[in-house]
Amino acid sequence: MSLPVNPDNIESILENGIGFDGSSIAGYGTVNSSDRLLFPDPDSFKVLKFSDETVGFFIASIYDEKDKPAQTDPRTILKNILAEAEREFSFKFLLGPEHEFFLLKNGKNKKNLHTDRGLYFQASPHDKGEVVRNRIISILKDCGIAFEKSHHEVTPSQHEINLEPTDPLNGADRTVLFNYVTQQLAAEFGYRATFMPKPFDGYNRNAFHLHLSIQDLEGNNVFYDEDAAHNIGTIARQFIGGILKYARETSIIMASTFNSYKAYVIEREAPIICNWGFKNRSSMVRIPYCPNPQSTRIELRNPDPAGNVYFQVAILIAMGLEGIRNNITCGEQSTSDISSKDLSTKIWDKRFLPKSMFEALAEAEESSFLKQALGDETYQNFMALKTQEWEGHRTHVTPRELSMYLDR
Repeated sequence: MSLPVNPDNIESILENGIGFDGSSIAGYGTVNSSDRLLFPDPDSFKVLKFSDETVGFFIASIYDEKDKPAQTDPRTILKNILAEAEREFSFKFLLGPEHEFFLLKNGKNKKNLHTDRGLYFQASPHDKGEVVRNRIISILKDCGIAFEKSHHEVTPSQHEINLEPTDPLNGADRTVLFNYVTQQLAAEFGYRATFMPKPFDGYNRNAFHLHLSIQDLEGNNVFYDEDAAHNIGTIARQFIGGILKYARETSIIMASTFNSYKAYVIEREAPIICNWGFKNRSSMVRIPYCPNPQSTRIELRNPDPAGNVYFQVAILIAMGLEGIRNNITCGEQSTSDISSKDLSTKIWDKRFLPKSMFEALAEAEESSFLKQALGDETYQNFMALKTQEWEGHRTHVTPRELSMYLDR
């Protein structure tokens, strides 16, 4: 969502905010109490130089009234959890999301959307999206954001750009900016960029892997322990333990659409079991190889980019902190390839991540942890919206059903 404003008024808007109808955006207000304010964050300001226009871009926080941040604002929820981590544990964090997206053709022909048949790391001319990725990188560089790597992903028409790690609030803000820039530039080149989790049968999804490390106030990486096995210390193992414990009941945050769960299949890299491991891409929580102690981190692999990034990052950190508070063990790492196992399962199996949005909602409905982390009002609003979304999907008759059952 965006709100263009008159740049001549920006000083007044920064001081006093600008009003909007909160009842017109689900979860922010009711008709009889709808007035809300947007306050742009000056630190988030970027100048974006597109081919046909230059845009001044802010991220804004939502306020109920001046000097009263809305506790239903996902950005405020993330801020509160970061403040809690610093106050209680003296922790700061570094976040590094992996941005995956598809570049597709425009038009009504839904059967021929691919722009290329490129493969992982494939180069031009097979990689038709390289020119778009380079333009994204250039615009972000001009506003002070550096990238680490950029490449064609495994699936045809799929791409990935990783930016340098930053603090979680800036990382979430930057994700909103990245998505906006990517979709704008795709349109400039005559393409459509999508962050839909799984647009194609039989191929990998768009993931949104989150790399996270913790530093103390002196800047030391507290996940690293020189004397621990694999140099992964107690704090890291407890943090992972919290993630594993609450993975099922927070799945609706990490994978928030009914399409998301179509990606949780064997041999497609999306995790299906609540586990962890070193360098193991079938694990839900992976510890990448890090030759530099300061780079020691975890990678959460179940989120996708259709979710709200502020919720995703906030809940990731909240799960880990709960693991530390309660000394939750992460158990033994998973060392085998999940795809090599016999994974015939029951319909409901607590070892696994939810296999559908319904299962994720059922877990979230019983979760006191999720309610506490989001706050009661946000939790209730979110669950109502997602339940409505599921009901729409559950009761919708699809072309596949017609082809299978119409002649019976």
